[in-house]
Amino acid sequence: MNPTAITPLILTYNEEANIDRTLGRLTWAERVLVVDSYSTDATIDIVTSYDNVDLVQRKFDHFADQCNFGLAQIDTEWVLSLDADYVCSEALIDEIRALPENPSMNGFSAEFVYCVFGEPLRGTLYPPRTVLYSRENAEYHRDGHGHRVQIDGPVGELEAHIYHDDRKSLARWFDNQRQYARLEAQKLRAADDLELPDRLRKTDVWGPLLVPLYCLFRKGLLLDGWPGWYYTLQRTYAELVIALTHLDAYLRTSGDHSSNGAESLPE
Repeated sequence: MNPTAITPLILTYNEEANIDRTLGRLTWAERVLVVDSYSTDATIDIVTSYDNVDLVQRKFDHFADQCNFGLAQIDTEWVLSLDADYVCSEALIDEIRALPENPSMNGFSAEFVYCVFGEPLRGTLYPPRTVLYSRENAEYHRDGHGHRVQIDGPVGELEAHIYHDDRKSLARWFDNQRQYARLEAQKLRAADDLELPDRLRKTDVWGPLLVPLYCLFRKGLLLDGWPGWYYTLQRTYAELVIALTHLDAYLRTSGDHSSNGAESLPE
């Protein structure tokens, strides 16, 4: 596939810790589109230092809406959708170049190697994601705190991987988890047809209990030393916050407990 037929699309907001490594692997692209949500750190300076990058800014409302806005600014046939903390492997770039000019698929998914401060882990809970797709056959939809691209047509799989290497501060990560948990809890309350991970989350019990066991033993992160423990603790904390947020909403809306025989607290 000719690189001139592909436009990488990246969303940013205060990504100075990540964006340079991401853009550094995209110098092969004739044009990269960055949709920024009015960053206040050095993100803009880094982005505009690349001659092949076009920057547009839009007030953030949701990831899906930002992505659909970005698609409207792209005129190439294909889009390579990346987060600001995704780093394309050389093998992935070579594989994309080797694709036929008119592939039989309308999209391609890729798996991820999760990194903790640059150290790759042997496993992750991060699922494969459709990253390369035909622009005319793609539309983003909201999915809890995140977003999912819907492709009209068949989706194939790329063999090479992408590195997920987020180096923003832990304080920023904590702030994000609280926001994400609220949206995930809303999704759990509103949806009836949930996949297994979300059905377990909805119990408010099994998610926080099973995630550390699954990470350490099923994914083998116990063998990755402190980076493996770091990732496991992050994912366990995230599940705990979702469970607590979901349970808090349930208890606050379940009615007056005194109607079930509970005594009122003394004033």
